[in-house]
Amino acid sequence: MTNQDEEKIRKAFAAKDWNDIKASDSWQIFKIMSEFVEGFEKMSRIGPCVSIFGSARTKPENPYYKLAEEIAFKLTREGYGVITGGGPGVMEAANKGAKAGGGRSVGLNIDLPFEQSANPFVDNDKNINFDYFFVRKTIFLKYSQGFIAMPGGFGTLDELFEAITLIQTNKVAHFPIVLAGKKYWEGLMIWVKETMLLEEHNIHEKDLDLFKIVDTADEAVAIINEFYSKYLLKPNF
Repeated sequence: MTNQDEEKIRKAFAAKDWNDIKASDSWQIFKIMSEFVEGFEKMSRIGPCVSIFGSARTKPENPYYKLAEEIAFKLTREGYGVITGGGPGVMEAANKGAKAGGGRSVGLNIDLPFEQSANPFVDNDKNINFDYFFVRKTIFLKYSQGFIAMPGGFGTLDELFEAITLIQTNKVAHFPIVLAGKKYWEGLMIWVKETMLLEEHNIHEKDLDLFKIVDTADEAVAIINEFYSKYLLKPNF
């Protein structure tokens, strides 16, 4: 633990009177509201999009970088825009593919002390910056007609499982979720099936149908197209 971490903990537990708490919380509400308003206003004009998310640490020579770029390119050729977290790695690859395909390239950038900075392939008028992860995730879900989960870390898993949970609980429309990279997701899926489902019965067998796992860009795009060949595109909320 660094000195900076210790200082944050001490500050969090420091005594505050009611006026300090009330004033701080009130101003924070306005900041949160402003992020929602900006996100809603900009995204409502963009049209149907598919979110592609994955690791910020994936390098251009990594096969998953190239796969994300190909998926995004092919999605834009089918008429979809592409939404990413706006940063490097998989996000950069997807925005790059969307740009090459002549489609809308959206970046929902989060302010972080490391890793994250806007990549150059996001459209200038479609780059939105956030301080709050939960606001950013709401925008992802509200304006996405499908999710493509590329290999990533804790943030990717957070976004993936929130999307699955919201569909499972009927809080959003049942839009397609695709996990790209069978080798990467294989171990997690074994645990989900053997431990969560069969041993502990914490999910239902039909919940496994909420997502598909693929290895190629054509498979990923086909799942999105097949789903929307049956339904009209509409907002998720």
